[in-house]
Amino acid sequence: MLTYILRRLVYTIPILIGVNLIVFTLFFMVNTPDMVARQALGDKAKPEALERWKIDRQYNFPLFLNLPAYFQTDSVQVVTDSAVVLTEKTTWTPRADGHFTDIFTQTIFFKKSLNMFWGDFGRSDMTKELIGPEICKRILPSICITIPIFLATIMFNIFFAMIIATFRGTYIDTFAQFFTVIMMSISPLIFIIAGQYLFASKLQLVPVSGFEFGSDMLKFLILPIVIGFTYSIGGGVRLYRTFFLEEINKDYVRTARAKGVPEGKVLFVHVLKNAMIPVLTNVPIQLLLLIMGNLLLENFFSIPGLGNYMIMSINAQDFAIVRSMVFFSSLLYIFGLLLADICYSLVDPRVRLG
Repeated sequence: MLTYILRRLVYTIPILIGVNLIVFTLFFMVNTPDMVARQALGDKAKPEALERWKIDRQYNFPLFLNLPAYFQTDSVQVVTDSAVVLTEKTTWTPRADGHFTDIFTQTIFFKKSLNMFWGDFGRSDMTKELIGPEICKRILPSICITIPIFLATIMFNIFFAMIIATFRGTYIDTFAQFFTVIMMSISPLIFIIAGQYLFASKLQLVPVSGFEFGSDMLKFLILPIVIGFTYSIGGGVRLYRTFFLEEINKDYVRTARAKGVPEGKVLFVHVLKNAMIPVLTNVPIQLLLLIMGNLLLENFFSIPGLGNYMIMSINAQDFAIVRSMVFFSSLLYIFGLLLADICYSLVDPRVRLG
């Protein structure tokens, strides 16, 4: 088991490196620092102001290699006896106060891209605040809204999918599929606007938006949690129904029924146990994606989570935060894939035994 986990960890290293290179290419080679500075200061900004802006945010370094950080150049004139200059030769000599590693560390790639591997996300381009502590501060509100939605959704989806799979081919199954398709077809914005209008504005049962830690936190979270649960049940029920239908038609289920095992035990012991293999592989990815995926809920309800942070940085065109959040969300997704592999190996010994 340990060997399997270590092997999967090793597999994630080249994926992370590839994601890091793609993010760097998009934010520093396609959208160059000069373009970012001009977008921040305006098209009429003077070259001196643009250069100061880049120096202040460490965008003035070369992309990958910074040879002048360690070498100094000297021009040597080669002359003849008649003192006529024939050629000019440039020599590179190491600086007395320089280090060879400065060639690689004094670059945009090292300062803005590689540093994210050890949690240094730099500073905001607009406010100059540290991004890393801000992400850590916003994780808790995102988890407070994500975990209840996730747990309620997964339990409802499994139970409801099990019921409609039992009544497959009947009117109950047809109506349930029709209902789930309708739920999948309605935009989350409809649920959010309708919920805020009815329960917050008209009935005034909960606040329209806001967030506070402590005893008052529930009254701010109850409406977005209910809305998030409501628009998440359609796709999950249809997916899990497919898993259960595949298991119900297998021979071991027919054998259990032939032996007189009660239908409830067949469904919630035998079928559920084996159907949990694909379910568990999907759960960690869903959970970690929900942390970054509640963009609409956090934005409309003013919850200071990661999704709201992402929306605010996009509106402010703060590319330093956007770049960090893109890499952080990719890191979460890769970690979710690793958890899925581990869960799969736990429930299916054939995977870890080869």
